[in-house]
Amino acid sequence: MRAGIGEDLHRVDPSRPLTLGGVTIADAPGLAGHSDADVLLHAIADAVLGAAALGDLGTHFPSGDARWAGADSSAFLAEALRLAREAGWTLANVDATVRAERPRLAPHLPAIRASVARIAGADPARVNVKAKSGEGLDAIGRGEAIGATAVALLEAAPPD
Repeated sequence: MRAGIGEDLHRVDPSRPLTLGGVTIADAPGLAGHSDADVLLHAIADAVLGAAALGDLGTHFPSGDARWAGADSSAFLAEALRLAREAGWTLANVDATVRAERPRLAPHLPAIRASVARIAGADPARVNVKAKSGEGLDAIGRGEAIGATAVALLEAAPPD
């Protein structure tokens, strides 16, 4: 088994929609970024790549590459999992935390969790997503940014 940690942080951009874990949250300011700026999927994909010793998100999906402009981040997670499978690993579980002062994420967590599980092709029982506020501290607490941290556990893939 191997564990990987992923982390991401994006500035709030009210001109964009907010997408977390592949779920668009209505009436909430979005995030600035080259892709759709889904900090949760970025953190999970980064954790998967790290666990498989395959580098990081920026290595595979550089922000300077026009191919990824406005990209749906579910493609990043799907590709990270494909690369991990190619290297002999499969997802055992993921545990992630989104840090945001606004909007209140608790009502959206079931949909986000289900979406992450669907994108990952995983049993929802293997996916956990939590939300924490910034308690008024730092850029997250002031509502200027949203961040996410994820831990992915990979296990050796069964032989074909």
